[in-house]
Amino acid sequence: MRLVQQTAQCFRYCLLLSSLLFAAAPAYAQPSGGPYGPVDRRYEIPKAAHVYYVAPGGKADSPGTTLEQPTTLKAAIERVVTGDAIVMRGGVYRTGGLSLNQGITLQPYAGERPVLKGTEVATKWEALRNNVWRTSWARLFPAEPRSWWQRSREGMRTPLHRFNNDMVFVDGELLKSAGWEGELDAHSFYIDYKGGYVYIGVDPANRLVEITAFDSALVRTSAPVHGKTSDRKGPVIRGITFTQYAYRALEVEGKKHFTAADEPTDEPVGLSDPATFGKEVVGTLLENVTISYCSRVAGYFRGDGLVIRNSLVSDTGTEGIYVIGSSDVLLERNIVRRNNINQLTGYYPAAVKIFNQTRRVTFRDNLVIEQPYSNGVWYDVGNRDGVFVNNWIEGAINGFFFEISRGVTVAGNVFVRCDRGIFVLNSADARVYNNTFVDTPASFERNERSATGDHRQRLRARHRTGRGCRAIASHRLEPRGHRQLCLQLWVARRVPQAGAGVRGQWTAVRSDSAVDLQGSGPRPVRTAAAASANAGRADAPRGRPPAPGLERGGGALPGRVPVPALRDDARLTSHSTTWPRG
Repeated sequence: MRLVQQTAQCFRYCLLLSSLLFAAAPAYAQPSGGPYGPVDRRYEIPKAAHVYYVAPGGKADSPGTTLEQPTTLKAAIERVVTGDAIVMRGGVYRTGGLSLNQGITLQPYAGERPVLKGTEVATKWEALRNNVWRTSWARLFPAEPRSWWQRSREGMRTPLHRFNNDMVFVDGELLKSAGWEGELDAHSFYIDYKGGYVYIGVDPANRLVEITAFDSALVRTSAPVHGKTSDRKGPVIRGITFTQYAYRALEVEGKKHFTAADEPTDEPVGLSDPATFGKEVVGTLLENVTISYCSRVAGYFRGDGLVIRNSLVSDTGTEGIYVIGSSDVLLERNIVRRNNINQLTGYYPAAVKIFNQTRRVTFRDNLVIEQPYSNGVWYDVGNRDGVFVNNWIEGAINGFFFEISRGVTVAGNVFVRCDRGIFVLNSADARVYNNTFVDTPASFERNERSATGDHRQRLRARHRTGRGCRAIASHRLEPRGHRQLCLQLWVARRVPQAGAGVRGQWTAVRSDSAVDLQGSGPRPVRTAAAASANAGRADAPRGRPPAPGLERGGGALPGRVPVPALRDDARLTSHSTTWPRG
């Protein structure tokens, strides 16, 4: 009997020791701690065949070949050919509708901060009764929901005027859309599309009122433009800020040209050979880029070899980053926050949507936060061989959603207070290892939905598993990974003081407020231990956060960007040696 008791006691000690060792595991399988988002740096003049200098006050007829004689951004884009560079002086460029089809570099001069804005300043206002003012506005962007949106189910929750792409800002605050003049208050706007008027409910005197005037900043088209045919090379964009655009800021086209009225995901159509798509524009790179306040998405990206690194995507109407029909894609050390700010229901948004037969899309070491009305990262329909590792996902509906796809590795991620941390639905060959769930379940399911006729067919049957996870026969969940996943769930729920095995003291290093960005200054981000300290408490907040922009329990200010502490330069490139233009 004594031997049995000693054996049982030894087993309990071993179990406790293994859980503590697991909680204190090194950073091999967990978020790195940053730096995330744009990193301050000075840019050298690129070694290019031709370098064009542009400035907000540049002149279109200027050659733009010296700093003393800058040209306009529009003129430079019309002149460049493959391998050229455009160097931008700091300041605000109110421009848009630009297009190019050459593989060029677009970057700041030295440490300056150029900002592209899709708005114009409204100065001529007419005072009406009941504290209402209006102005005539020619560039309006009315829109309708997609054909698959079910008004009979969602129309009582989402009014149709929210689908329009216009935006109005007063002293940097994004106003909310209203249905008619009588609904206006100091924080809303209304548009009479028939008459061509914009109405607001706050006195515009001595205020900066900005109204959208462009529905894109830059489109990398595959069609002939400016007398040149496409060279099939993607642009390199570094250190630029894009903000306040109706519809989207950036787009990389494939074979088709899409308008705001088209379904942007319809390429390819039907099951297709990967050799037949994703080849029109190859090798696009975004680095240290900020994209905010787009009425639909930050950008639609098509083409193999896409890299988005150390960028901030914030405050978009539906999705943040949209990757479509592309292979060998890398997204790393980005911050994606506050998407679906229009709170559209029945639109199935995600901070990052990876859609339609992508291959080998790697999403690693990113922060996806403040997503009360959006999913986190969604591999949606026909995707193969994804990699989702070492990310921090907090306050989302589904943190990681893998649907009607095959082959993914999910490892080393932290999910905090999501409705579901991991949701694998109608998919195969999902390998799940060493993830941490704080007040968050995981779910592996199958229902009647399939890829046949998909995207316009919506989920009709959902089942939630509660606080654990289960695997069905069609999913491959390695036995060792399953044990570790369950153990990690136990650690996060039972020993929250240990921080669930996640380290990192994050502090702010960069503020974009100097370039007139709404809600883009720094703030501290809570450590994992602080985030998990609420786990298991009766009064702990669950599911979605109560308000976007607020770190619960962290004492943070609303409307600030978390940017973890800057490490040495070697840290910035340690994970990118196998990727182009690292």
